[in-house]
Amino acid sequence: MKVIALHQEEREIISEAVENNRHAQQKIYSSYSPKMLSVCRQYIKDLHEAEDIMITAFMKVFSNLKNFEHKGSFEGWIRRIMVNECISFIRVQKKVKYIEDENFFEETHNNTDSQFNVADIQFLIDSLPDGYKMVFNLYAIEGFKHNEIAKMLGINEGTSKSQLSHARKMLQGQINKLKNFQNGTE
Repeated sequence: MKVIALHQEEREIISEAVENNRHAQQKIYSSYSPKMLSVCRQYIKDLHEAEDIMITAFMKVFSNLKNFEHKGSFEGWIRRIMVNECISFIRVQKKVKYIEDENFFEETHNNTDSQFNVADIQFLIDSLPDGYKMVFNLYAIEGFKHNEIAKMLGINEGTSKSQLSHARKMLQGQINKLKNFQNGTE
């Protein structure tokens, strides 16, 4: 029974927000902004820029709220707007370079110890070149397929696979260096 009530409450809040009810908009913002800042931070290194992008994306959320069809997750809909806004920001701010590589490396799945905290992992992801980072985030974190990533970023599917492979290889090297440093062997 509670699931239905919660779903109905979400629908009511959304319809109130469509009517420009500031209280309903604030409730949506308060509920989703912590997660969405985290999403933006995955793509944008600087926290202040990530916050600015999140706010801009929420403006798009509220201006397009009437287009939400209640098919699928509301959070997922908001998340997609956040990701697209981050990609747009990166495109405008920087010239993202994608390395075309027909012979991309095979994916390596080395087990890593869970001795790293979230900040360590985010630091390693932040140190990736922008093209690697975007494809890695879209594939590994957001769960998009290579054909979807290629369409979103305007690149070949093979380039998406190559970028992911290079990102994984670079991350694995960084993890190994970090492990060696923590163990005192480097």
